[in-house]
Amino acid sequence: MIQTFEDLCTYVYVTVDELFQTSIQPHDHRPGPRSPFSDSEVITLTLVAELVRLDDETVFLDYVARNHRGLFPLLPDRSRYNRRRRALGEAINTIRRHLLDWQLALLPPNDRPLCVLDSLPVPVVGFHHAQGRHRWYGWATYGYNATKKQTIYGFKLHLLTTADGIITDFALAPAHLTDGTFTEQLLRDKADLLVLGDKAYINSALQGDLQQLHGVTVLTPHRANQHQQLPGVLTRLVSHFRQMIETINSQLAGQFTIETNKAKCMSGLVSRLQTKLAAHTLGMYLNVLTGQPLRALAALAVI
Repeated sequence: MIQTFEDLCTYVYVTVDELFQTSIQPHDHRPGPRSPFSDSEVITLTLVAELVRLDDETVFLDYVARNHRGLFPLLPDRSRYNRRRRALGEAINTIRRHLLDWQLALLPPNDRPLCVLDSLPVPVVGFHHAQGRHRWYGWATYGYNATKKQTIYGFKLHLLTTADGIITDFALAPAHLTDGTFTEQLLRDKADLLVLGDKAYINSALQGDLQQLHGVTVLTPHRANQHQQLPGVLTRLVSHFRQMIETINSQLAGQFTIETNKAKCMSGLVSRLQTKLAAHTLGMYLNVLTGQPLRALAALAVI
């Protein structure tokens, strides 16, 4: 069981370093000498910061330097750490994918074909900063979030999860695009799945193609004006699992502050989101290892 910050760092480092050495290091051909503070340590700190709700680099590095210098005696300054963390963005996403494969292999075979589709808002600036040409111009757009009944300027993060809440795939889209726009992108490389979504994902033509070509069934509640309605048992099934993904969205918005933008450019935003999703996947994996409830990620904030 992970009870202290030292426990968390140890579990994360061992997991990260094993994956880094086997899946990333053999393909790393960067010239020049290696830093004594290893890439695995940088990635460990990056993911631990997300799990303990301290994604402000200055605050987190100061906390580590004051309280846990013995764990990271060669801790770099914030500027150097920031450059190395950004350079390792793809490595972090590679680690996320491998952790995902490990987790999916642990799922009972009957649980793997059931997935849930949903989205959550990722605003980047307030309305008063969204006027004229700015750093997000051409990327972000205005969009309406029905859950919160508010208009945002930014993006939507579309998520595909297992029935247990493990995030298996994601797509970032301008906020004005409807949820159904990215259904094909998220599902076209999948096969033999039952995918549950809300009414925003209704698209009869696409649902028919996915079923015929890939064996992917997208099940959504029907609109009130549609002649053919889902049986009550299926409507309740969709509602039950949608409550689960709402829990995941709440974790991402709360513990992982995914709706609070600190990035200053598009590449920074993508790297930031990849890191948060990697930390979410890692947290679930650690709970599996330690026999804790899968979605009990708040218990890992051990500071």
